[in-house]
Amino acid sequence: MTHANGELRFPPLPALEALERPVLDWENGAPHSQAFDDVYFSRQDGRAETEHVFLDANRLPERFTAWREPRAFVIGETGFGTGLNMLCAWACFARHAPPGARLHLISTEKYPLERASLARALAAWPELGAYAESLCRQWPNAVAGVHRLRLDERVTLDLHFGDAAERLGLLDGRVDAWFLDGFAPAQNPGMWQPDLFNTMAARSRPGATFATFTCAGVVKRGLAAAGFTWKKVPGFGRKREMLAGHIDAPPADTRRQATPWFIPPAVRAAQSAVVIGAGIAGASVAEALARRGVNVTVVEKTAPAAGGSGNRQGALYVKLAADTNVQSRFYLAGLEHSRRWLETLDPGHTLWQPSGVLQLALGEKEAARQRRFCANHPLPAELVTLREPPNWRKSVGEDTPAEQGLYYSQAGWVRPAALCQRLLEHPGITLEYGEAVALEQANGGWRVVLASGQALYADQVVIASAQLANRFAQAEALPLQPVRGQVSEIPLPDGVAGPEEVVCAKGYAPPALDGVLTVGASFVPNETDAGMRAEDHAGNLGELQGMLPALYHALEEAGAELDPARMGGRAGIRAASPDKTPYAGPVPNADAWREVYAALAKDATRSFSAPGPHHPGLWISAAHGSRGLSSAPLCAEVIASRICDEPLPVEGPLADHLHPGRRLIRALERGAGGR
Repeated sequence: MTHANGELRFPPLPALEALERPVLDWENGAPHSQAFDDVYFSRQDGRAETEHVFLDANRLPERFTAWREPRAFVIGETGFGTGLNMLCAWACFARHAPPGARLHLISTEKYPLERASLARALAAWPELGAYAESLCRQWPNAVAGVHRLRLDERVTLDLHFGDAAERLGLLDGRVDAWFLDGFAPAQNPGMWQPDLFNTMAARSRPGATFATFTCAGVVKRGLAAAGFTWKKVPGFGRKREMLAGHIDAPPADTRRQATPWFIPPAVRAAQSAVVIGAGIAGASVAEALARRGVNVTVVEKTAPAAGGSGNRQGALYVKLAADTNVQSRFYLAGLEHSRRWLETLDPGHTLWQPSGVLQLALGEKEAARQRRFCANHPLPAELVTLREPPNWRKSVGEDTPAEQGLYYSQAGWVRPAALCQRLLEHPGITLEYGEAVALEQANGGWRVVLASGQALYADQVVIASAQLANRFAQAEALPLQPVRGQVSEIPLPDGVAGPEEVVCAKGYAPPALDGVLTVGASFVPNETDAGMRAEDHAGNLGELQGMLPALYHALEEAGAELDPARMGGRAGIRAASPDKTPYAGPVPNADAWREVYAALAKDATRSFSAPGPHHPGLWISAAHGSRGLSSAPLCAEVIASRICDEPLPVEGPLADHLHPGRRLIRALERGAGGR
């Protein structure tokens, strides 16, 4: 429900399914929508129209030239289409912005083009070829949600696939300039509604500008009612007039009114940060901050990826619930984000391989769950599809007990230890060896005390030390469960090949790396001993035999080392939260929360108005469990975006789902006093 002063709550998340693709006609290389009987850009000169209507009317060349803010300049758009507007804004930024400036683009799209159609449309402007290539290479699957693309070192694009008003209602972030675009109001009246103008207003920063090609009455009335001041200005080509304007006093964001504990803390410009931990959680958040110009020191007790992130190989995959829930939405978004992130970071595939992942259904119960998942989630086939024999026999073998499996064609495997090393090579990151033992607020920032007595100072601190994350007094209220995991390594004899894709059930087996097959991983809760155990090797071998009996038999016949007492491998300790969702966000002041929200222990429906106090400048990325490769990079973007005052890469409800304070509220509601 909305009103002219902004939303009262987040709208519900849409169905998790493939979005409809537009049906196009092509006229002289220009796409035309059959559904809306309208063109995507002017046949006269689409780029000149974009520059006149959106860039010049929003005064972007001069605003970019003068931009000196530490945060990114944010542009919001209500119809991505071919991406021409966004690419032109990027090119304008490249020409005019000073070296230290950053640009954040947000665009909604209900009917995303196919990658080939996108490339075909943008080919009309070869001068934008490098920009178009970056966009097309990362073009996401057509699934409702937020898809973050790293266009270059200074420019980020968040594609919000879905209805424009709905997506802006879910957006956690604010905009400096609006491109009010889309098919003309006469052809697309469903978009140009009061909800759209109200959500634009509510997502605006004070003084945000807008521009649009139309002067339709419904647009003028809607903008004025939402609080925008508009004026008519000369249009482009045959269009005599268009609209431009601004909003001085946007409405307050009241969407967390019923859950004030999730109201994000105020942030200030961050110049320095200390990240505690150099596993995938710490390394990814350190790189995300350094990429934004923050000077980062990573504190590591032993060596990068010394814990659960230190395996030779790790599977890039998730297991999603048969019935849609918020956790599955996050993990699917995380999987997709990690894939794009890795492709941008390592296009040569030296650190990872998009080999595909096949999740076998061993038993009718799991098979039924997979069928229910597919029935509930009609997702694009290139993302996930139900695979049945004989389509998998080349990889799995003839005698597998499974009769079906979910196949993720774009997922794969990663070299996590090598990935952490690569991330920490960023020139803005310094690696400091030592054990962080205490955190103290000092001089408006933080003092990180090491066991040696040395102290480090920074504006911000991010705790990313897995099962040790709640050893610090400020985070001790966050429940964490240590989970021991051991992988087994089997050198492949001559004539024996491993699977061609990652195969998993309870365990996993990726394609062999350097002639060694990795099998794992054991899952032993509440264990912190990282020594090798023969019984864990035996368990991993049992999983391999159950998943891939033909391969196991071939290994036996060829004399591979299958004695659990003699096998090689590695054990690490992971951390999990009680609800199996990571912690990614600001660290709450637990004592203050217990006091402010104490009444929840007696009445879980009690309303509050006070925001939950946080430890200013203190953040956490932890509890990634065995799925850190799919969760940590997106969590790193969530934290870095909060610290740097940028729009988030997830919808507001997903950000709240990741908030560490959720466990304190849950405990209070259960009458446990928040402990």
